[in-house]
Amino acid sequence: MAEINVVALPGLPEIVRGDELGVLIANAVTKTIRTVNIGDIFIVAQKIVSKAEGAVVKLDEVTPSPAAEEWAAAHQKDPRVVEVIFRESRRIVRMERGIIIAETRHGFVCANAGVDASNVPAGFVTLLPPDPDASAERLRDALIGAFGRSVATIVSDSFGRPWREGVVNVALGVAGLRPLVDYRGCLDPFGRRLESTVMAIADELASAAELVMRKTAGTPVAIVRGAVEWVGEGTGRMLVRDASRDLFR
Repeated sequence: MAEINVVALPGLPEIVRGDELGVLIANAVTKTIRTVNIGDIFIVAQKIVSKAEGAVVKLDEVTPSPAAEEWAAAHQKDPRVVEVIFRESRRIVRMERGIIIAETRHGFVCANAGVDASNVPAGFVTLLPPDPDASAERLRDALIGAFGRSVATIVSDSFGRPWREGVVNVALGVAGLRPLVDYRGCLDPFGRRLESTVMAIADELASAAELVMRKTAGTPVAIVRGAVEWVGEGTGRMLVRDASRDLFR
C-alpha cells in the first residue's frame, strides 16, 4: 500500500535578510525531528526564502508612477504597492475590480505578481525570489552538506486557480526532484492508452505540505517522506507552460 508522510518542521526563528536559511533549517531538524532520510523532500515557503535573500521592499522608498497613482485611487489601494506590482510584472493579464493578475519575469501568472504584505512588518512587502530554482538548489546543497544524505527541495507559494475558489500551494523552485511525471503511453486498468496525462508532482507535493505548514501557524517548512520514487533531476521552470501551448493567450 502506497503511503506518504508529511510533517511540519517547528523551531525556525523569524527569518531576516542575510540568514543562512539552509543552516537554520538543518538546525531545526537536528533539534526536533532529528533524522533525515534519503529522498526526503523539504518544502520551503517562498516567504522565508525571500526574506533571507533580501527580496523585501520598504514602501517608504517607493515613488509611485502616475499610472499606479491613478489605479490605486480608483480602487482604494496603496499606490506604492501597486507600483511595486507593476515593476515586478512582465505583462499585466487583467486589472479589474481592484485585482491585478500579472505575469512575472519568471513566467508565473498570479495575483499581484507575487508581491505580498502578509507575514512581514507593516510598511514592507515581499517579492518572489529572483531565481526560485537557484534558491531551491542552494537549500538542497546546504541540507545535503549538513546531513550527508541526498534530499530534494521545493520552494513553494500559494496561487489562485482560474475558475476555482481558494488558493493552493504550488512549486516555484525545484531541486533534486522530477517536477512532472509523464503517463502518456501507459495503459490504464482497462487497457486504454493514456494520451495527455502529465502529473505536476511538485505542485501536488507542495499542496500537500501546506496542510501541515498552514498560513498562520509559523511553520514555513515541511518534510515529505515516502515520495522517493520522484526524486531525480528537474526544475520549477519545467512547470511553466510555454506561451505557444497556452490556449488562453
